[in-house]
Amino acid sequence: MLIDQQSQAIDTIKIGVIGYGYWGPNLVRSFAEIPGSEVIAVSDFKLDRLAKVRSRYPTIKLTTNSQDLLKDPRIDAIAIATPVSTHYDLALAALQAGKHVLVEKPMTVSSQQAMRLIDEAQKRNLVLMVDHTFVYTGAVRKMQELVTTKVLGDVYYYDSVRVNLGLFQHDVNVIWDLAVHDLSIMDYVLPSKPYAVSATGMSHVLNEPENIAYLTLFFENNLIAHIHVNWLAPVKVRRTLLGGSQKMVCYDDLEPSEKIKVYDKGITVNNSSENVYQMLVGYRTGDMWSPKLDMTEALKTEVLHFLHCIQSGNRPITDGEAGLRVVRILEATTQSIKQQGRLVELDLGKVAA
Repeated sequence: MLIDQQSQAIDTIKIGVIGYGYWGPNLVRSFAEIPGSEVIAVSDFKLDRLAKVRSRYPTIKLTTNSQDLLKDPRIDAIAIATPVSTHYDLALAALQAGKHVLVEKPMTVSSQQAMRLIDEAQKRNLVLMVDHTFVYTGAVRKMQELVTTKVLGDVYYYDSVRVNLGLFQHDVNVIWDLAVHDLSIMDYVLPSKPYAVSATGMSHVLNEPENIAYLTLFFENNLIAHIHVNWLAPVKVRRTLLGGSQKMVCYDDLEPSEKIKVYDKGITVNNSSENVYQMLVGYRTGDMWSPKLDMTEALKTEVLHFLHCIQSGNRPITDGEAGLRVVRILEATTQSIKQQGRLVELDLGKVAA
């Protein structure tokens, strides 16, 4: 459905990409391969990275100064793939230069910065979109469909394990690096927003951020979410369980084909009218099936959506407000960790400062 809504571009949208480290090459490739967009320029302060761009895309303008992209009147939109500490300044400058913005996750290092970007984009009628890539995978979109159409019944829990060995970050902890994926998925899939979060974590490297953490998020109607993230695991695991009153889902992102499996399993609770202390729990076991998924690369779907929103003026699925909600949870987890898991209340409905 998402791709069906996106027609081919009428006018070519000119793109500038800031940052060509880990994610930048993927952004350049995606924009370069999609009809209706053209990468005009790439900036990075490391010359060896720019040399890689030149060898693959000889016609793209290269610079070590990101301001060159902001000043270029040909460029319609800026994609930012730099460390999170730089997101705010770069995104704000791009918006003030009249450019649409696609910014890497997490959106900013604080909710105040996120709200400032939202305000600037609205004031200038520009698209501000956050690169919550997993939202654009066929698997996550299928989970959202299963929840929305009530196939799962009432959602009971979201339980995720996202662990591997490395890659250690110096500017953010494992929550800001890995858990941000699950937070963006939950923001899109779950039927409500959390009202509180508790987080614990630990660093095993001197003077470095936490490398292992556990998050618990609380929702209305007995919905609960738990996320385990770890940079010190001996194996790579990307598995999520989504449980409902009617069906349950196992989402394994490392599965090559059957990433989503839906289980007709659950419980039935019968309260005895004769004895209020007697409760019978029955177990229901049915079939398992793996629904067909859209296997289009998530980043391609995301880039198409970004271009479509620029053309149509539509609001992105992962807009600035979605980015703000995730940043607010990240801020709360930081507070909770410092106080060894204290419950921190959330107000995800508030946009203005």
